[in-house]
Amino acid sequence: MPTPPEQPASEHRSLWIGTSGYSYPEWVRAGIYPPGTKGAQMLPLYAQEFPVTELNYTWYQIPRAEAVERQRSLVPPTFRFSAKLTRTLTHEVDDDAWKAEAEKYRAGIAPLAASGQLLAVLLQFSAGFDRSLKHRTYLGALLDELHDLPLAVEFRNVSWADDKVFAELERRRVSMVTVDEPKLSHLFPSLDVVTNPDLFYVRFHGRNTAGWQSSRLAHPFDYDYSDDELASWVNERLRSILASAKTGALFFNNHVRGQAPRNARRLLQLLKTSGMLTS
Repeated sequence: MPTPPEQPASEHRSLWIGTSGYSYPEWVRAGIYPPGTKGAQMLPLYAQEFPVTELNYTWYQIPRAEAVERQRSLVPPTFRFSAKLTRTLTHEVDDDAWKAEAEKYRAGIAPLAASGQLLAVLLQFSAGFDRSLKHRTYLGALLDELHDLPLAVEFRNVSWADDKVFAELERRRVSMVTVDEPKLSHLFPSLDVVTNPDLFYVRFHGRNTAGWQSSRLAHPFDYDYSDDELASWVNERLRSILASAKTGALFFNNHVRGQAPRNARRLLQLLKTSGMLTS
């Protein structure tokens, strides 16, 4: 890994910058990790440079407390995790079983909650999760069930872009995720709406329009942000958002070919140059 910044972002206590996931074999080929790095070695190496990560595997399966505790033991106590909510609670919901699944999830991430290292639980819904009565009712019940955890909701359907939705999330102190992604009419737009004064949450998916319209899984996240695109966030968006929330979490999800960590580093440099962060 390259030499860490002079002062990691975690020391600023206002912006946490990292990537969505950290365990990608292609990052070895891309030079993000040293040659020969194994999967079990990636998190400690990642934590030498970045102060936070999103856990992707928790979307595929309910996390187990012992596995989460092992991960926690590999990083400094100042390191933070955002954990995706499992797909059986966001994409493949069983009306009769979801509450039991929620309890299992809560037990699985308990080590992070107990240690204070859980920055957020990310509820990422699909583009097919529209603002129907059924979905509104389920989302409300799910937020009630998880109310004592720090929550961030990512919508991918444009129907949720409504002031009533924002007001309800604000009432609940739930963070609405700001997305950077292609401008497609069916997708939730990129809005700088802060619904939780404790935390705003940004996910950089990339602007690969053709990829988002493809059936191949990796295509949407194959994108390399230019300096101008990142600078527009620094100069035009993050300043105003930071004025509305105490803490910001920014995650790059464009993981293909190691683009996410490179873009995260560059954003951090631009923030320092702008004076928004100091070395």
